[in-house]
Amino acid sequence: MALADITAVQGIERSSFPDPWARETLEEAITTFSDTVFIAESEGSICGYIICGVEDTGEERYGHICSLAVSPDMRNRGIGKTLVKRAEQAAMIQKATAMQLEVRVSNISAIQFYTKLGYEPVFQICGYYADTEDAIVMMRWFRF
Repeated sequence: MALADITAVQGIERSSFPDPWARETLEEAITTFSDTVFIAESEGSICGYIICGVEDTGEERYGHICSLAVSPDMRNRGIGKTLVKRAEQAAMIQKATAMQLEVRVSNISAIQFYTKLGYEPVFQICGYYADTEDAIVMMRWFRF
C-alpha cells in the first residue's frame, strides 16, 4: 500500500465500517507500518487492503491486524484470506510469534472468518469502539 492508494482504501473503509479511519490515520499507518500494509487489486482497481503492524512487548513480538476490508462486491472470493496470510508472512519475517486483532462482538461473519483461519478468542474489551460496543480480541499463534 502506498499513499496514492488512500482514496481507494477510504472508499472500501466507508462501505465496510460504521467508524472508518480518517485520511490522516491511514497516512500515519502507511508510514509507520510500511512493511506490513498491503492492498489487493482486481482488474487494476484496489478491491481490498490490510493494515498490520508488529509490536514488541519486551517479552514477545506479535503482529497486530489493525484493519482489514474487502469491497462488498468482491467478498467471498478468498481476497481477505490472502491478505491475512500475506500480513502473517510479513509479521513472521519480523520475528513475530503470533497475530492479534480486535473485532466487534456483533460482527459474527468476521469472527467466523478469523476462526476459520485459526484465530481464537482470548478476551473481551468492554466499550472498545467509539459507539461503546465491546471488542473480542482474537489471536493466532504461529507454529514453527
